[in-house]
Amino acid sequence: MNQTVYVPKKKKAPLGERLKKELKRNAIVYIFLTPIMIHFLIFQVYPFLLSFYLTFMDWKIIGDPEFVGLKHWQNLLTDKLAWKAIWNTVLFSIYYILPTMALGLILALIINSGVKIASFFKGIFFLPVVTSFVIIAGIWGWLFRGTPDGLVNYLISFIGIKPQLFFSASDQALMVLAGLSIFKVSGSTMIYYFAGLQSIPKQLYEAARIDGASALRIFRSITFPLLKPIHFYVLITTTIGSFQIFDSAYLLTGGGPNYSTTTLVYYLYEQGFTSLNLSYASVLSYVLFIIILIISLIQRKYLGKETNIY
Repeated sequence: MNQTVYVPKKKKAPLGERLKKELKRNAIVYIFLTPIMIHFLIFQVYPFLLSFYLTFMDWKIIGDPEFVGLKHWQNLLTDKLAWKAIWNTVLFSIYYILPTMALGLILALIINSGVKIASFFKGIFFLPVVTSFVIIAGIWGWLFRGTPDGLVNYLISFIGIKPQLFFSASDQALMVLAGLSIFKVSGSTMIYYFAGLQSIPKQLYEAARIDGASALRIFRSITFPLLKPIHFYVLITTTIGSFQIFDSAYLLTGGGPNYSTTTLVYYLYEQGFTSLNLSYASVLSYVLFIIILIISLIQRKYLGKETNIY
């Protein structure tokens, strides 16, 4: 007959004593973390809390802040330009996210295919990532100059297409800016996908070829599904980046024409640094934060299952 041996539970030490032991055991770790935490508190946490405080105040740098309650939040509901900026940002994301992911994957597949000059191609594709955005924007502005002598207009004239206005056309400017961001970012997306392709076991491809699977079937049944963690990571980062778009609109269009490229961050900049309406700019920053947070949580819930990222 088996007898159960009762072993009394060890009584936990007081919290203060446990914390003291923890600090003593990992003292060197906390010493090295202290500068980083100080930087994080000063330049991340403090501005975050201060901007939230300013959403309930009226402050234009000069003078003391004046409490106005929910006035700025109420103004947001009737601000047509703010809602247009939000819509422009959503449109930009639609133009930008999937093409960036697709182009990055295609470039990674080219590099991973074993071409003899793969290193050269990696450098060429990655060059826009390490090049100053101001230089890339200047080249892009020259390429898409809305005159007959602009390079893109010159090339499309050979197939019978009339010269386009591009940056001066309300229905084209945002798409051209999205093309600039795709060109700039696809190289880094390529690196993520290339790393994912390198991690897929070669035996899977060998077994599929022995079974007679075509290249398309291998991609659809092996490559694409096994890149799911990379898909999820790239989707999250490109989504966040698309909602933070500012520099291209600032450099090339100034939010125009007819506010067609006024994105949420650009409008936030205009309110905060041009109109000195810092309190309303803080409201817009929290709107941006809430939108990105909600979209990221939705993506995590429905698209991030069974990934090894988190």
